[in-house]
Amino acid sequence: MLLNLANWFTVGRIVVTPVVTMLPFSSSPWMRLGGFLLFLAAAISDYIDGHLARTRQQTSDLGAMLDPLADKLLLIGTFVPMYLLADRFPFVTPFGEVGLPWWVVAVVLGREVFMTVFRQVAARRGLVIAAIGPAKWKTGFQFTWQGAAYFWFFAATLAAREGWAHQTAWRAFAWFNGIVGVVTMVAAFVLTLYSLWLYLRRYGRVVARGTARS
Repeated sequence: MLLNLANWFTVGRIVVTPVVTMLPFSSSPWMRLGGFLLFLAAAISDYIDGHLARTRQQTSDLGAMLDPLADKLLLIGTFVPMYLLADRFPFVTPFGEVGLPWWVVAVVLGREVFMTVFRQVAARRGLVIAAIGPAKWKTGFQFTWQGAAYFWFFAATLAAREGWAHQTAWRAFAWFNGIVGVVTMVAAFVLTLYSLWLYLRRYGRVVARGTARS
């Protein structure tokens, strides 16, 4: 099957995900900056391929299969360094340092796995579950949180190398980045649970009964 333009963006997101995962483990700030820029490109491509599929009528069965796969791989791929490096690179806020608790990772990833299975079961029973508003907001906050973490890997490494730790401007930036990261992490976590509850409330009984109204 030939790939359309939207599919190519999706495939590109899958291809760069392993690189996005590995670059933060480098000791070079510039390699970590590369990881942030590649993550940013991947996040933007998630919007672009969906926009192309809608506006150019490039929706396809292949795209419907690849797009969720690309999203899940990127989420897992970024959470690996975010969790493993959280002790070395916690978010810095005026109220102290904030790492990444394991239960936050477990809830976010568990919800994605559950919704993947839930959608597949629903589809087999004739029910297509489209993304709802809170889930779209969740994705936006999640991308911002991931981006803040990835940029912090770069910025904190460069600051340590250049000796900026005690400069007022650096502290202000660190607090800004930390507040953005923590606020969006909390928002993404809350919307993860809220959107899951909405999906179950709207579609749970229909999926459980095995029937769907057309």
